[in-house]
Amino acid sequence: MFKTIIFSLCLIIGVSANAQSKKGIDFQKIDLEAAKKIAKKENKLIFIDIYTTWCGPCKLMQKNTFPDPKVGDIFNKNFVNLAIDAEKEGVALAKEFKIVNFPSFLFLDSEGKLVQYDFGYYNAEQFSTVGMAVVDKISTEKPPKTLEKKK
Repeated sequence: MFKTIIFSLCLIIGVSANAQSKKGIDFQKIDLEAAKKIAKKENKLIFIDIYTTWCGPCKLMQKNTFPDPKVGDIFNKNFVNLAIDAEKEGVALAKEFKIVNFPSFLFLDSEGKLVQYDFGYYNAEQFSTVGMAVVDKISTEKPPKTLEKKK
């Protein structure tokens, strides 16, 4: 009996740990305004996947790239992640950013200003590089020097 309990606990812990380690990007079901508030509060950027239901590369990103654990680690740590259908809830957003290619990826700051725009299919390694490049771009930007700072 004791062996069965120990075995069961080990099995449950192993399955749980394995399931957690395979998590990809955690897309939140919120609008852009809510994402801005969270991004400000958590000092993160905003990542928006703008897709359509008929887009082949969009489906490949959802199947192959977004579930990757390395991609998930980078994006969940540094971004508030949204996935928005350009033909449903994302019509205004697609017009605002003049989106004509799918999938499109918007990287915004916490104010909603565009930091970087990308589109097309990326494998997990390539997309991890894109995410880190955006983070590095923001972290290396220095505020402009003012007269007071020069003195």
